[in-house]
Amino acid sequence: MSLNILMVEDDTSVAEMMGMFFRKEGWKQDIAVDGVEAVDKFKKNPASYDLITLDLNLPKKDGIQVAKEVRAISPTVPIIMLTARGSEEDQVLGLGVGADDYVTKPFSPLALIARIKALHRRVMMEGGQNTPQTKSDVDYDIETQHLKISVDRREVLFDGKPVANITPKEFDLLFTMAQKPKQVFSREQLLELVWGYEYYGEDRTVDAHIKKLRQKLEKVGPQVIQTVWGVGYKFDDSQVKS
Repeated sequence: MSLNILMVEDDTSVAEMMGMFFRKEGWKQDIAVDGVEAVDKFKKNPASYDLITLDLNLPKKDGIQVAKEVRAISPTVPIIMLTARGSEEDQVLGLGVGADDYVTKPFSPLALIARIKALHRRVMMEGGQNTPQTKSDVDYDIETQHLKISVDRREVLFDGKPVANITPKEFDLLFTMAQKPKQVFSREQLLELVWGYEYYGEDRTVDAHIKKLRQKLEKVGPQVIQTVWGVGYKFDDSQVKS
């Protein structure tokens, strides 16, 4: 697996450290030391980057604004936020503007490598968006009473209405839960199934993604992701009235 990673990081020691680990994996690294440089680099050749690691606290333009501008150019390039700010509000803010994962500094380089691999693997499994559609492409991978999901087209329909601006991780969460309606998933299970790595103590990442996913679903229909207090979450649209 060969990756080209845009690392947006103003701390050169962190960037250089991760560069060594990236090279061991056979990956390429392009470094931007501030928000303006990051957006400029991405604008010049967005298709050249397989993934972005993005610090939240940046000179000239903060990570939130960078994420917004990157998402305006590419709604699908994977973004992992790296920041020393570990509050739930910061996580929700970062994930809300389109980040797919959130890692709090100080972090283990090997843990970050694992997350990058898991996120890239998930994106590759969902590839084929640009292949010509045939008659079979109109089929959906999941059809519940009110929801239809296509993995190839990354399409979600709620009673025939498209659910807009779902990020890769939000899509994966919905797909995972909708495969087994009414089954309760713990946060730890969702971390392993969706993120593809062992639980590192950041279960609030799941909560933040669920919150944003609910907001997007509820723009076109009623709530179908339910909280089971003390346990986790479940998908259930059986009680929704048409």
